[in-house]
Amino acid sequence: MASIDNLLVSLFVDEVVGGFIVTIPPGHVGCIYSIFRGVLKNVWYPGMHFKIPIIHRVKLFNAQLIEYTVSKDVVLKDNKEIMGDEVINSVTSDNKFVAVEATVLIKLDTERLPEIWQNIGEYFVSKVVRPVTRSRIRKVLTNHTLSKALSTDRSIIEEEIKNELKESLTSHGLNVENFYLSSLTPIEGSAVGEEVVPNEATAPKTEEEIKQGRLISGNIQNL
Repeated sequence: MASIDNLLVSLFVDEVVGGFIVTIPPGHVGCIYSIFRGVLKNVWYPGMHFKIPIIHRVKLFNAQLIEYTVSKDVVLKDNKEIMGDEVINSVTSDNKFVAVEATVLIKLDTERLPEIWQNIGEYFVSKVVRPVTRSRIRKVLTNHTLSKALSTDRSIIEEEIKNELKESLTSHGLNVENFYLSSLTPIEGSAVGEEVVPNEATAPKTEEEIKQGRLISGNIQNL
């Protein structure tokens, strides 16, 4: 997952001439922290900027379109802030278990970066993006049967999840450009169409665990 970029890029930027000049690279923006005034409201775009050494510190953010990938290839154990998530287990309206893999295209609202940095801090992915994405995917799937989710309702589900994510993440300074379902895999029963039943390592052990997960994920409204 080395190609997946974090929203927060680095604490380090190129500094020259004794630390008075900072260079913001293409595709990124900089936020300025003053030891006297806190996070400043202005945002620095690509190019050369002047700062006061010691007084000002600059943090880089990725201003490009970023992929947030929900996939079996993502491992959160070593990096909670990776732009992605492990396979999400959900329940359909007919009480069928399904494993979800998907991609969300996200872009930061650069004008609001000082507000984001001030109010949420550095751990943006684990605090907001991941719990919101999990919750909204599960919420939408509870309104569709498994058979329709795997066939006629697939594009409808994508649109509904995209709208749910837009509504939830825009207030946090994230613009959701699109949402794509990579796969919906039945967890119990026989395979449907080309979908493959996952192994025991990815399947929930009981229905109670799935319901409990849905309950917990629904408590993110107050972020």
